[in-house]
Amino acid sequence: MQQSDIGIVGLGVMGENLALNLERNGFAVSGFDLDSGKRESFTLRTRGKRAQAPRSLAELVAGLSSPRRILLMVPAGAAVDTVLADLRPLLAAGDVVIDGGNTRFTDTQRRMLALEGSGILYVGAGVSGGEEGALRGPALMPGGDALAWPIIKPMLQSIAASADDGQPCCEWMGAGGAGHFVKMVHNGIEYADMQMICEAFWLMQELLGMSPADMSRVFADWNGGELGSYLIGITAEILARTDAETGQPLVDLILDTAEQKGTGKWASQAALDMGVNAPTIADAVFARTLSAVKQERIAAADVLAGPALRYTGERTGFVEKIRRALLAAKICSYAQGFQLLRAADSEYLWNLPFGTIASIWRAGCIIRARLLEDIRRAYAHAPELANLLVDDHFARLMAECQQDLREVVATAAQHGVAVPAFMSALAYYDAYRSRRLPANLLQAQRDYFGAHTYQRVDRPGKFHTQWTS
Repeated sequence: MQQSDIGIVGLGVMGENLALNLERNGFAVSGFDLDSGKRESFTLRTRGKRAQAPRSLAELVAGLSSPRRILLMVPAGAAVDTVLADLRPLLAAGDVVIDGGNTRFTDTQRRMLALEGSGILYVGAGVSGGEEGALRGPALMPGGDALAWPIIKPMLQSIAASADDGQPCCEWMGAGGAGHFVKMVHNGIEYADMQMICEAFWLMQELLGMSPADMSRVFADWNGGELGSYLIGITAEILARTDAETGQPLVDLILDTAEQKGTGKWASQAALDMGVNAPTIADAVFARTLSAVKQERIAAADVLAGPALRYTGERTGFVEKIRRALLAAKICSYAQGFQLLRAADSEYLWNLPFGTIASIWRAGCIIRARLLEDIRRAYAHAPELANLLVDDHFARLMAECQQDLREVVATAAQHGVAVPAFMSALAYYDAYRSRRLPANLLQAQRDYFGAHTYQRVDRPGKFHTQWTS
């Protein structure tokens, strides 16, 4: 067998497409999967290319040039531990193992600890872009053992997407689980972004009676402006598609229940653990959870009352309000994501490059959007920025759009249209800009029933009141 530059374990859609991407960019690739059918498919798809499909892990490792580089594209969880256990005796000090799955960052940190003393260099790499991104150029977020970066940097950057300024959408994120944490936050923002787009669609359908074709044209128009993004673009395409069998809009034939793979939930849990306010990301997760109880919702629709109002306002003007509300809510969701990154950076001392993170999200990944260039500029100008909302550019945008967000949320509430992400984004914005919040009463309540003490505005220290006589 010829020597390969990299071995890939796991030849599902993502693994196979990354292998093809690597080969196209000049690297000889070996691909292994326990499923012989996938190995055969890989062999057929790579015929005539610098690629091969060894029949065992031992054969794969033996055929790699040194230092060996192995990319794991197996399902997150126990499968990664199993492959690592099988690989460990086959590898030597200086070899690099990259986990490219949607792994929880704490698992990456645990595996690095387990490999201490072996000399094996472990990397947890976030990979975003889906099937097409893996093949044509994903956004990559590697982190882990810094000694691995010079070994894998040329390879990973060569297969990554490129932003408009030519920068590869792949940079080192930091030590430990930094890479997988950044990818987890990316997915949390993705959950929020998708939910908010769905709410905009739902408002146009439920209040304005717009057809999918009408809405497709609106989203296509939005994609040419400030809201331009991958998700807005595919939404326009989805709404334009008709079902070949019935001739009806395909979106109307799709069941209204959404699944999830866990990364949005992990981001919400991490926010709770670190004391970070990320309600829009969490509400996007809960929206999927609520969508899944379809039969309960059907039964509840016959029991629970709602407003009988009909929207009678002007359509074109309200569509523009929805656009501006979506922009404001989107800014809030990004602000929450970057606050979560900042909290993790403080806790784990990763030295996360916030501007670089925004930069590598500009292309290849699912949340790629025009807005990310503005975020990159904000952190380039002020690396210690407390919150995106207080950046001059974003503060101006919020000043311009916040009233539209209020009116859209109020109209939705008056007409019984659920827009949880819009509502939580507005509450987040209003709470963050408040000089005072009602937590003074909350602290008094805690002290009343639990003697937890409170602080005063007029003198330092902790105080307790005997509330009952």
